[in-house]
Amino acid sequence: MASFPAHTTAQVDEKLTRARAAFVHYRNTSSGSRAAWLNQAADLLDTRSEKYGRVLAHEMGKTLASAIAEVQKCAAGCRYFAEHAAAMLAETPVAMPTGRAVVQYQPLGVVLAIMPWNFPFWQVFRFAAPTLMAGNVAVLKHAPNVPQCAIALDEIFLEAGFPAGVFQSLLLENDQAAQVIADPRISAITLTGSTRAGSAVAQQAGSLLKKTVLELGGSDPFLVLPSADLDAAVAAAVKSRTLNNGQSCIAAKRFIIHEDVYEAFEPRFVAAMRALKVGDPMNAATDIGPLVSAAARDNLARQVEEAITAGARILTGAHALPGKGFFFEPTVLADLPTTAPVYREEFFGPVALLFRASSLDAAIALANNTSYGLGATVFTRNIEEQEHCIAEIEAGQVFINEIVASDPRLPFGGVKQSGYGRELATEGIREFTNIKTVRWA
Repeated sequence: MASFPAHTTAQVDEKLTRARAAFVHYRNTSSGSRAAWLNQAADLLDTRSEKYGRVLAHEMGKTLASAIAEVQKCAAGCRYFAEHAAAMLAETPVAMPTGRAVVQYQPLGVVLAIMPWNFPFWQVFRFAAPTLMAGNVAVLKHAPNVPQCAIALDEIFLEAGFPAGVFQSLLLENDQAAQVIADPRISAITLTGSTRAGSAVAQQAGSLLKKTVLELGGSDPFLVLPSADLDAAVAAAVKSRTLNNGQSCIAAKRFIIHEDVYEAFEPRFVAAMRALKVGDPMNAATDIGPLVSAAARDNLARQVEEAITAGARILTGAHALPGKGFFFEPTVLADLPTTAPVYREEFFGPVALLFRASSLDAAIALANNTSYGLGATVFTRNIEEQEHCIAEIEAGQVFINEIVASDPRLPFGGVKQSGYGRELATEGIREFTNIKTVRWA
């Protein structure tokens, strides 16, 4: 489609100088001014949702319908923080036996965002909307395969009225990120990406004592227990596993079905996965578009082959599709041994792993048998089972009778190798602030 040269060291230096200078003034702008600019960005996103949606679909292969929905979700997120940020960051009084005390939330400075390709607008706005409302400025190092998205994001923030330098995209290769992290003008870093990338960034940032927030990979469990509404569970399972062509960190990947309903769930789930239409993402009839690259397709094929070699049964699919485009057919594998090395990996594509559990405790143990801890879905109408799962599942979020999804009103993030810190909601907007205690005698 197009190619773009990476920014040079001199260009990066110029942008960071501009960002730091912008922060000096921007931190003192009013919350009302920031909200007005963010609402204008929301208006641009809404009125141009199809235009920007086509950019997303062309660059990384998501269906046009889902791309347009992503752009519209960004608009809603902007409006949420424009409305609520002032209250979230309001000075908080603290009762003291004598004198008085307050807690203030002041911006940190220039925040570097290292963002992935799979949700090229939403991942950026869910960081940028609260971060800019808190008075910080942002520089974005986007994934190298979505440069047109990065350029469009620059244009949106400028056209919305944000002062020059408050939001800037850096067109960089991945190995250029380290020099930006090390730059003293960068105050903090947020990364959404792989566990490997997160570990590398955390190690470097930690040596420099710079704050980081990491949202990393996931191998989310999806539990179906005896009292579940099976029609709803099957529909939600298919939707969650194939979201974004299966390329989502919070997509359900391991489906853990109680043995009392396994025989009813499996054939319905397999039939629904088999019925999905794979093809051109610009076609409204398409359910699943291509994977993002040949490397992604080949890695998924390797994982599936290793799973089958280890003893997994093929219930449907299991093959890359021939012809132009990096397509992989919807796949369901059953009974992958948990001792297999590939069990420990994240399957980033339309491949579901199906497991049978003999009891609630066995299902929870299997759900926790992973190095990841991002999200979990539980389908059950039994209140005690719901409470037990909420208490025992090791994840940053547990959704009952619906699929895991990010929402501006809810803190988002994981535990274990899925990262640390939170995005969105009050917890997220305060991540990149100096939580300052002020005490008067």
